[in-house]
Amino acid sequence: MKKLLVMTMTAVMFFSMTACGSAETSGNAASENAAASTQSAVAAGSTDSEDSDMAYVQDKGTLVVGITDFEPMDYQNESGEWIGFDADMARGFAESIGVEVEFVEIDWDNKIMELNGKTIDCVWNGMTLTDEVLSSMECSDAYCNNAQVVIVPADVADMYQDTDSLSGLNFAVESGSAGEAQVSALALSYTPVQTQADALMEVAAGTSDAAVIDSLMAAAMVGEGTGYADLTYTIGLNSEEYGVGFRKGSDLAAALNDYFAASIADGSMMSCAEAYGVQAAIIQ
Repeated sequence: MKKLLVMTMTAVMFFSMTACGSAETSGNAASENAAASTQSAVAAGSTDSEDSDMAYVQDKGTLVVGITDFEPMDYQNESGEWIGFDADMARGFAESIGVEVEFVEIDWDNKIMELNGKTIDCVWNGMTLTDEVLSSMECSDAYCNNAQVVIVPADVADMYQDTDSLSGLNFAVESGSAGEAQVSALALSYTPVQTQADALMEVAAGTSDAAVIDSLMAAAMVGEGTGYADLTYTIGLNSEEYGVGFRKGSDLAAALNDYFAASIADGSMMSCAEAYGVQAAIIQ
């Protein structure tokens, strides 16, 4: 308990939010509020470190974040550093509880198994709050709006403007994703791939007719001025929200909600979102 108290006091003294790209994401109000929230979360938890996810993470000194390559939420810069809206916010949250952040690429199909096996401590990767996710994880409040959208070559986009027109296409979708759930529900033909980035490559290469990916990724990666200038997105198949998932019963989820609230209040979350072009999707 003494060790936990010392580590909590250290987190309060040294907390600052990380920078998001070129934008400054820290602020005095968020620092003070999030640090106080961290104290409350720890105090409210069990005194037995084995029962507290916060204590477990602070004891080992790292928050291990499960991700996939998903621009603009989690992706690598030229130096190999993980950046993006989710990556930068995760780094800031880790600092607020006095630990380092570590990013680990996971197979999206295995995210719940990885979490429960403690190879990761949370899933923070533009994760849709589905019924399966909500029943299997302790989830944060929703922080971002999203939708699943259809990606096709730009020169045939006019042909695919409603769901009835999609029936003859073969889709590439990330295995275990919300996109796969949508094409499956529509009884469309599809090929599962490892990531949404792989789904885009399939369409660009002509090995799949279309893909279904997150709208935030589509806005960042397809169309004029992107690496996939010959692709575009047409119709949205649903609307959904993103959240962060922890182990069931984890006290880290409440601490993250407090961190989100503090960063919204002082504007630093929005500054981070603007650095990656996702400000219109933020839930305030």
